[in-house]
Amino acid sequence: MPTVHDAAPRARALARVSVVGDGRMGRALAEALRGAGVAVTGPLGRGADAAGARVVLLAVPDAAIADAASCVAVGAFVGHLSGATTLAPLTGHRAFSLHPLTTVTAAGARFDGVPAAVAGSDDDALGVALDLAAVLGLRPFEVADADRVAYHAAAAVASNFLVTLEGLAERLAATAGVGRQALVPLVRASVENWARLGARDALTGPVARGDDDVVAAHRAAVAERAPDALELFDALVAATRDLGDTA
Repeated sequence: MPTVHDAAPRARALARVSVVGDGRMGRALAEALRGAGVAVTGPLGRGADAAGARVVLLAVPDAAIADAASCVAVGAFVGHLSGATTLAPLTGHRAFSLHPLTTVTAAGARFDGVPAAVAGSDDDALGVALDLAAVLGLRPFEVADADRVAYHAAAAVASNFLVTLEGLAERLAATAGVGRQALVPLVRASVENWARLGARDALTGPVARGDDDVVAAHRAAVAERAPDALELFDALVAATRDLGDTA
């Protein structure tokens, strides 16, 4: 766990926070910080100088971080919310990053209890990231610069790709007159088993059992009802076999 530094100067810094970026994450963070009693300006549009702020959170796409940071007055602690990006785009500022490991939809997000990757250009900047994490109820951890892309790739696979797979399941179920909600308990049980046991021991189903006739029947159904997904289905069967064969 990161070392927690003297909180007094950081508490003063958190008294004046600006959020730059009026997307889902920017709005969710601003709302959560206000709910925790932090005085927040924004979300502001890209290009804002956030004058008067002691902490500036850049809730912008990765490719826009450097440009957004260049507009912020020197002197503030400036942080981005990217999982894959180092502090390099924030050069010239007292820089930090805070990446809540959660999804943010149009309905917002809950941050309490969520893990979050943090980094800081020095102890004070890291301390600001840790203070923000504490205020939001996040559970902070550090990721080395060389590992950030792999860490973020893992997050994308765990979240985005899972939703893509459930989208295919939803499509196939609909062709049988079955709604999405019928699959929800199965999905939740599978995720809970994975969380408790790890991937290999949580694996069930016809591929894991070696029931090739059922797998072939599944493939035929996909070819008939969702032919555009057949390549994905074949890749998933192969990957599932490999996982099941893992010692």
